[in-house]
Amino acid sequence: MDKKQSVITNFIWRFMERGGTYVMNFIVSVVLARLLDPSLYGTVALVTAITTILQVFVDSGMANSLIQKKDTDDLDYSSVFYFNLAFCLLLYAGLFFCAPWISRLYRIPELTPIVRVLGLTIVVSGVKNVQQAYVAKTMQFRRFFFATLGGTVFSAVVGITLAYLGYGVWALVFQQLLNVTVNTAILWLTVGWKPKRMFSWKRLGGLISYGWKLLISQLLDTAYLKLYQFIIGLRYSTADLAFYNRGDQFPNLIMENTSASLDSVLLPVLSSEQDDRVRVREMTRRAVKVSTFVLMPLMAGLAACAEPLVRFLLTEKWLPCVPYMQLFCLNYAFWPVHTANLNAIKAVGRSDIFLKLEIIKKVLETGILLVTMRYGVMAITLGLLASGFASIVINAWPNRRLLDLPLSRQLLDVLPALLLSLGMAAAIWPVTLLGLPDAVRLLIMVPAGVLIYVGVSALLKLDSFTYVLEIAKRLLRRGKTAEGGETA
Repeated sequence: MDKKQSVITNFIWRFMERGGTYVMNFIVSVVLARLLDPSLYGTVALVTAITTILQVFVDSGMANSLIQKKDTDDLDYSSVFYFNLAFCLLLYAGLFFCAPWISRLYRIPELTPIVRVLGLTIVVSGVKNVQQAYVAKTMQFRRFFFATLGGTVFSAVVGITLAYLGYGVWALVFQQLLNVTVNTAILWLTVGWKPKRMFSWKRLGGLISYGWKLLISQLLDTAYLKLYQFIIGLRYSTADLAFYNRGDQFPNLIMENTSASLDSVLLPVLSSEQDDRVRVREMTRRAVKVSTFVLMPLMAGLAACAEPLVRFLLTEKWLPCVPYMQLFCLNYAFWPVHTANLNAIKAVGRSDIFLKLEIIKKVLETGILLVTMRYGVMAITLGLLASGFASIVINAWPNRRLLDLPLSRQLLDVLPALLLSLGMAAAIWPVTLLGLPDAVRLLIMVPAGVLIYVGVSALLKLDSFTYVLEIAKRLLRRGKTAEGGETA
């Protein structure tokens, strides 16, 4: 299997894993949203924002260093494992003792125990982090599928059960904690690598020299995105935060299933070809074309269906989140362009450029936020959208020189998917104006959107559609061959 096909094959496994996660988490979030008041849901969003920022210390930097390094061995993996575990315990201790202060800051006393329990996810993730890096490095993405799906299904059952029993917020808390715990346990049982009794400060220092720039970059990015939630929670109401957060949640989950799947698969593949810049360029272009071909119609369709979907799933009380959802759909539609460009920069070992880009973007975004925060939550969201489009230009700029891959060429690659997605959304949106029940509208709009997008793609013989179809046929043939071999 060549490298391009390897990217798509492992992307499909990663996409299936995250797709299963999405379905289960979507069910849990719908149940909780129907049971909980928006203001209470906003309270949970504050805690999640804090733990997400701390999670960056676990998921970024060192793990990427292990993936990017060519000759990684047990000493590298073991050194990072013990360092990560100790660091995560230190992070949790700080969060535990700061929990009362966080509660007083937001004047919400019940935050203290929630912060302390949800904070345990940081420790568990520290145990899982190196296992994930090993799976990504060795391209065993099927293991992610079974581990993540197992944790998601088990935690979803527990979360929904607790919700119906009246545990409210704690249903979501334990669902998140059990999810990462079961996921970690399955990885430890199925992945061949286990930490050895060895440690090297010298090896760790070499990995840190590459990884700290990525860690700071990701920390800036994540902290900045969560800063929006902190400001909305402090300056406005928790209900406003809930509508903003809910508007982001659905499109974000879809984006994570495609762009994050691409992100986790693309870095190890590009890193293995880092000395051949032509190969890296062509694989980056292919990844952008295929992932936007999948993501853009999903975002366009969600934006068109937003109002009947929210009313049907979450009830009328959540309708204020609709305009936020539509703006986030527009923002996330171009996310694969960010992901592919940044992964190419990381893969060729230029974490210094990666960090410089993050600093430039954060200076720009801070200026936009300082202006928009005075004019309401909608103005803040529009400012975030403007920052997203500016970031596309900034992230792509270095690859003009590194890979001879200008942004104009990338935009031409995604133009067919963009135009077709906009056309599909425009065709199905008028159904929302009909005096039909929401369920009936959705039953018309969703199949119609799929038929229009797939049908026109096939009719025009779009390159991305043909490529994805061919990969699917190959996988199907391989599956039948393997089944026939086992039968024989």
